[in-house]
Amino acid sequence: MALNSSRSELSKLQTNKTKRLYRLPPRFYGYQLFVLIALAVVFTWLSRDEALDRWITGFWYDAATQSFPLQKNHLLDLLNHRLAKYIAIALGAAALFYGAYKRNARLVTAALLMGLGALVVGLLKSMSHHSCPWDLVEYGGKAVSYPLFSSPPAESGPGRCFPGGHASSGFMVMGLFFAFWRERPRLAWFFVALGATLGLAMGYGQVMRGAHFFSHNLWAGWWVWFSQVVVYGLVSTRFAKE
Repeated sequence: MALNSSRSELSKLQTNKTKRLYRLPPRFYGYQLFVLIALAVVFTWLSRDEALDRWITGFWYDAATQSFPLQKNHLLDLLNHRLAKYIAIALGAAALFYGAYKRNARLVTAALLMGLGALVVGLLKSMSHHSCPWDLVEYGGKAVSYPLFSSPPAESGPGRCFPGGHASSGFMVMGLFFAFWRERPRLAWFFVALGATLGLAMGYGQVMRGAHFFSHNLWAGWWVWFSQVVVYGLVSTRFAKE
């Protein structure tokens, strides 16, 4: 009996040491489904209405010169478009390598989910016919804009501008939620808030340059979180041992 008890304790220690995957409760997925559907409805309305996008973009467009004064601003490009992105990528890489070194499956999975979120947005963006604001006729370009989910016009331009790719580099930090929810739920939700804040801030920097509409960034966050929740649910169902 003592031997069995020792083996049980050893098994628990090994499980804790390796930080195996865990399954999130069904109510979590039910709540996320509700929130994601509600946000999709709101974001679709905002994207098709376009009033909010035009209003925000109008603050950064100079009608006299028909250009975005901050489009080629070196400081904004350095801090937001390069440095912020590199820091987010470095965080994901550090989580991946540290998790692998410590045999922490939760941290490794979270790091991979970070990369997945950015990858999904990048793939969607590469197939999009929506052009960036600086390419549109309304802002000195030649491309014609069109509402989300409408048929693209022949003059839709170069496209590849929806969702916001750069913002996804910030939103992907939300993936760290899945590494900490079981033992440190407050820290887990902190990373969701941090990722959302970074994504919106980095995305707004692109709005200032005329590279994206605000709704592009909202959808980037939606797709990042959606992909992370779905894939974690599938992976944990398959590999987690409760």
